Amino acid sequence: MKFSDMKYNRPDIESVKAEYKKLTERFSGAKDYNEARNVFIEVDRLNRHVMTQSTLASVRHSIDTRDEFYDKEVQFWNEKEPEIQEYYQAFTQAILDSAFRKELSDEFGEIIFINAEIALKTFSPEIIPELQRENELVQQYHKLLASAKIPFEGGVYTVSQMTPFKSDADDARRLAAWKAEGQWYKDNQAEYDAIYDELTHLRDTMGKKLGYGGYTQLGYYRMGRNCYTKEDVEKFREAVRKYLVPVADSIYREQAKRLGKTYPLSFADAALSFRSGNPKPQGTADDILAAGKKFYDELSPETSEFFRMMLDNELMDVLSTEGKDGGGYCTSLYDYDVPFIFANFNGTQGDVEVVTHEAGHAFADWYNRDRIPIETIWPSMEGCEVHSMSMEFFSWKNVEDFFGSDSRKFLYSHLASALTFIPYGTMVDHFQHIVYEKPEMTPAERHKTWKELLGVYMPWMKLDGEIPFYSEGEGWQRQSHIYSSPFYYIDYCLAQTVALEFWAMIQDDVDNAWKHYIAYTRQGGSRVFTELLKNAGLESPFDENTLRGVCLKAKDWLESFDLTGIE
Repeated sequence: MKFSDMKYNRPDIESVKAEYKKLTERFSGAKDYNEARNVFIEVDRLNRHVMTQSTLASVRHSIDTRDEFYDKEVQFWNEKEPEIQEYYQAFTQAILDSAFRKELSDEFGEIIFINAEIALKTFSPEIIPELQRENELVQQYHKLLASAKIPFEGGVYTVSQMTPFKSDADDARRLAAWKAEGQWYKDNQAEYDAIYDELTHLRDTMGKKLGYGGYTQLGYYRMGRNCYTKEDVEKFREAVRKYLVPVADSIYREQAKRLGKTYPLSFADAALSFRSGNPKPQGTADDILAAGKKFYDELSPETSEFFRMMLDNELMDVLSTEGKDGGGYCTSLYDYDVPFIFANFNGTQGDVEVVTHEAGHAFADWYNRDRIPIETIWPSMEGCEVHSMSMEFFSWKNVEDFFGSDSRKFLYSHLASALTFIPYGTMVDHFQHIVYEKPEMTPAERHKTWKELLGVYMPWMKLDGEIPFYSEGEGWQRQSHIYSSPFYYIDYCLAQTVALEFWAMIQDDVDNAWKHYIAYTRQGGSRVFTELLKNAGLESPFDENTLRGVCLKAKDWLESFDLTGIE
């Protein structure tokens, strides 16, 4: 079914609550496994329908945040989803108390019990008011971002539409674009500060109400972290500082030489990889999607069927338009067994990465669409990001279809950016740990903390005040995850480390690499992250040697890559 034909109907929430209650009672009173199993599947069907309606409202609102109908529907779900959660938690408890745990585990996997135990630690009716207010504030953040009207060179642009100007090859124009965008954030600084300050205190309150003394442990549980701890993440951050920051630093030193700039680089100059300009995809948005179709047709029969289905059913909204929310994402429409991709094409290499990154998520969702319950379709977040970040590297074999004469530029800058991203992403994580350990910090103190972390994780950035919003330590406010999904960023770094393992495999034997990718993907969310990796013959990013090994191989590749003729 085409996305435009999917019907949205606001459900009667009291009826939904009553249905969850009735099903929970039937499950608890089941006399044999067959009866319990049937109810288990009924609950999964109810979950699929409720989540589909909520997602339809959310997606259509993000496509046009000015739409009054869907704006009200998102407000409705912001208020009611925490109330529904109370009733679903009762069913979660019933699963854990079930006399048929062994049979359920044998058929649906022990993961449902592992995750159920974690889910129970994230909620109490006592925090419903905080959850509702949290939803309101996150929506307020996204509406503020979507409302951006940035004057530049006689036109008015959204944040997404400013991106091409921020990597323009002309130094003066590029710097002016960074300043114009930064000024818009500066003009809205008070509101950004106020939203995050309230979110921080709300989340701290939730953590304390649930007995954790603060938010951090609750944040880990809400992220579904089921096989690693805060201490494991701290060790990973240490390895990033030890192995990756020096590699990234060397990449930016070489970039400064290519550009004829002094080191360290300004934020505007760090955004330009080559003097002649960053790689740009060839053709229109339709051309990029056509190249994507060719790539997936050639990659495997499964990916061909998947991407054609996405195109035929209008399951990608990719153009950047006024009133549209920023960024990009992939989500699921469970009633229809299909994913949906939301993005903002802006004429940069990121457009191609949407067709590979977000479609990597979407392929994994579609490939596992028949799994029951829906919680086992997706793994935890770092596991999901492996699908997307690794798919980006498989697209290298079709690089000329996407980039034409800029293909060599793309290959170099894509690998370089994969390496240089990890220090940034790790810094985002470190920042959030500090914030939630010290929720009493003022907005000014948070900015100061970010600026200090820049010196540790990104020493190649010049903090000289040329672009105040960034150089004064406020650039973190552009990172929506910090507002909407706390602690969801180290996931990208862990996944990028695994994706670099795939990159290394692809250099040796792309067919063998694809076998490992499918071995990983076909497991869906049936195992914890580290087991998914082990079962697919992949190394854990928590092993220091993994990060050290991929760093060395990627650094050698970049240093030996032929950039002759590229200015």
